[in-house]
Amino acid sequence: MSDRSRSTPLTETFERYLTDKGKGRGGDGGNYRRNAARELDRFAAWAGGDAGSDDWSGIADDADRGPTFADLDERVFRAYARHLAGDRGLKQNTVHTYYRYVSAWCGWCVNEGYLGAHYAQRASAMAPLPEDDGRKPGDQQAWTAQQRHALTRHVDERARTAIETYTTPPADTDPLDKQRARYAALKAARDRALVFVLAYTAVRVGEVLRDPNDPRRRGVRWGELSLDEGSMDVYRKKQQWDAASLPDPVISPLRSYRRLLAPPTERWPVFPTFDQRTLGGLVEDELADRGERPAVIDDRRDAFARDLLLALDADVRPPSITTDGARSILQRLSDDAAIDVDHPKHDYLAPHGGRRGMGEVLVRAFGYTVAARYLDNSEEMIRERYSHIEAGELGDVATEALDEMEGTVTGGIE
Repeated sequence: MSDRSRSTPLTETFERYLTDKGKGRGGDGGNYRRNAARELDRFAAWAGGDAGSDDWSGIADDADRGPTFADLDERVFRAYARHLAGDRGLKQNTVHTYYRYVSAWCGWCVNEGYLGAHYAQRASAMAPLPEDDGRKPGDQQAWTAQQRHALTRHVDERARTAIETYTTPPADTDPLDKQRARYAALKAARDRALVFVLAYTAVRVGEVLRDPNDPRRRGVRWGELSLDEGSMDVYRKKQQWDAASLPDPVISPLRSYRRLLAPPTERWPVFPTFDQRTLGGLVEDELADRGERPAVIDDRRDAFARDLLLALDADVRPPSITTDGARSILQRLSDDAAIDVDHPKHDYLAPHGGRRGMGEVLVRAFGYTVAARYLDNSEEMIRERYSHIEAGELGDVATEALDEMEGTVTGGIE
């Protein structure tokens, strides 16, 4: 390793590393990049002496400069592991997750010539880390059959009521009131379709909605759905397009919603945002770009009860709701439906819980191989994620064997 590399400040390498690990054009997107950036910033602050402790001055041997690669060795990473594992209220698996981000950067630095060894992976460096239970934070919620039924029934009844109100108005209904009723019906129908998709298709929420951190994930569009064939093209976690199944319970809500929405083109998102501020700015900018004067734009907006309805009329395509937006919707719907959720992280039915709940159904009904294909995962991973099912089934076998054996033994006693 050159002297120049040894004198390089740690923070100078962060952006290059994050770009290499990022997604999209320019490597500026992706959840991993965002999370890794956060943890590297924390590591840099700790290495520089900012650890919230008066007796910690950082790893540099000179207080007048920031930490460089010459300051790194396995003792530094051992100290950082001890810092993460300290009494900060972090769970065991969270400590391991945070350390892995820094360790991955360390490995990259070895490949790039900044470090001569992967110090973070040495046994002495990792020794202070707590025992890892193998679980990922917040990744264990699974919708039960009762929860799935309660939520889908709630959104179905809500959508049916809103659509009936819109389609059977009194004869003297004001036109703007009719528009408001349509808007309410569209929102209820969109929410119903979203819940059914998350509950029954087992797709990842980032495969059907917009992820602001990954420009390739812009939300599924109507042209990517085939309701007749029961399939949907989605951008998978493995970084390629693939077909996902649309089972029968999902088809009817999507058909009803599409008839009501009547998207101007197939490029419209299936789940557009209804945020008024976003739509208002979008409509104004798009119509201005088309050459319409501000006064005309104001008049057109006044003619519609909501900007979404103007967007449909003028074919101003809105963005899809985000993955965070879906979580907010599910939190609202879970509260409205008064669904009891007992989970350490989520007090509502989170999107990933729908996928995991469907995985439970598939594994129990058809086994790990079929479930793996439906969930777009390896069979090995599915066996690991749903190992409790096999353990329970083996327990039943053991119980049956014991009952049979004890019956045989008992039968031989006089």
